[in-house]
Parts: sequence; C-alpha cells; structure tokens
Amino acid sequence: MLLIIIYVLVFIIFSLILFAIAQIKVAGMKVKDFWGFIEANQMLDKLYKFAKKYEKLTPQEQLIFLSEAEKVFEAFDKVPDMLWEEEYDKYMNVLDKYKSLKVVRWSQN
Repeated sequence: MLLIIIYVLVFIIFSLILFAIAQIKVAGMKVKDFWGFIEANQMLDKLYKFAKKYEKLTPQEQLIFLSEAEKVFEAFDKVPDMLWEEEYDKYMNVLDKYKSLKVVRWSQN
C-alpha cells in the first residue's frame, strides 16, 4: 500500500513538471530562458539593494555592477513583459544606475 502511494506521488510530481514545461513552451519561451529569468530576478533584487545602498562605487565595483546588470537585462529581454511587471520599478532603478555608471565611465575615458 505504501509503495502504491509513493508511485502515485512520483507520478503526480512528474506530471506537474511536464505540465510546467509545456506551459513555458506554449508561452513561446525556452525552459533555459525561463530558468535564466528566475536567476536574473534574484540578481535584480541584489543589484537593486546595492544601487540603493551605495552612491559611490570603486572602479572595480562599477565593472561588476555593469556586468551583472547586463546579464539581468539580457535575461529579462528573453521573457514576456507580463512575467516581470511586478519587478518593473526595481528594473528601472537598476537601469538608471546602470546608465549613470556608463556615463561616468565614458566621461572618465
């Protein structure tokens, strides 16, 4: 009896995973792009906190921020906008910091 319950639970979990993959593909995305979006969303939170906390960055911190922000922007471009509407304010804040750092670095060169 216990073995049957375990098989049923494994089948349900496997079915849910396949259903999620099918929904991602129906939305016109690749699973890899969706997973990258999830990781980029976590990085966006970190960059948002970092952008709010620090006004002055060292040149090395600027490069790291710019590099990570570009990865986030690229991942967000691969998914539909409706998936990240809630994160729009954070995205725009990081984008503004990105633009200002690009201008600062450009004027230094």
